Amino acid sequence: MKLKYRLLFTVLLIANYAFSCDCKPIDRESMVEIGLKYEIVFYGEVIKVDSIKEIYTFRIIELFKGKYNSQFITQKYSGNCSNIPSVKQLWIVYAYFNDDNTIEVSGCSPSTGFRPYGSNSMPPPPEIKISQKIDDQIKSLSFYVWDLKFENRNLQDWIYQLEKLRAYKNSQKEISDKEKTETKLETYSQYIIISLIVNIVLFLSLLFVILKKKNFAK
Repeated sequence: MKLKYRLLFTVLLIANYAFSCDCKPIDRESMVEIGLKYEIVFYGEVIKVDSIKEIYTFRIIELFKGKYNSQFITQKYSGNCSNIPSVKQLWIVYAYFNDDNTIEVSGCSPSTGFRPYGSNSMPPPPEIKISQKIDDQIKSLSFYVWDLKFENRNLQDWIYQLEKLRAYKNSQKEISDKEKTETKLETYSQYIIISLIVNIVLFLSLLFVILKKKNFAK
C-alpha cells in the first residue's frame, strides 16, 4: 500500500514539475558550459530516496567543481522546478548549495540520471499508421526500438559530458599547479633578495669594523 502511494506521489510531482517549470532546451554542446555556472558539479549515484520527506542522498563518485568534504551529499526538494531523483541510479549533477549545506538541483540545469524519466526527458515516439492485424506487435516493437534509440542518445550525452568535465578538471588542476609553482618561485625570489640584502649589510658592517680598527691603529 505504501509503495502504491509513493508511486502516486512521484507521478504527481513529475506532472506538477512538467507544467510549472518552463526551461529552455539545452543541446549537447552547451550542457557542460551551462552546468559549470553552478556551484557544485559531480558524478554520483542516488543511494537513498525518501519521497515522503522529499530528501534524496547522493554518493559522490567524482567531484569536478566545488568544495565538499564528505562523500555523501543531500538534496532537498524545494519547489516546482527542482529535479526529482526518485530512482536509485547514476547521475551527473549541477547544483547550488542551500544554507544548510544541502543542494538544490534545478530542473532547468543539465543534471540528468543515466536513465532519464518523465515527460520532459523523453520525447514521445512517432505515430505509426499500420493495419489492425499486426497493430499490437508493431507498436510494441516500435516502442522498444524508440527506447533503445533514446537510451543510446542519452549514453552519448553522458560520455560527452564526462569527457568535457574531466578535461575541465584537468585544466583546473594544471592552472592550480602553475599558480602554486609561480607562488613558490616568487617566495624563493623574495628569500634570495632578503638573503642578499642581509649579506650586503653584514659585509658593510664588517668592512666598517675593519676600517675603524685600522684608523684606531694609526
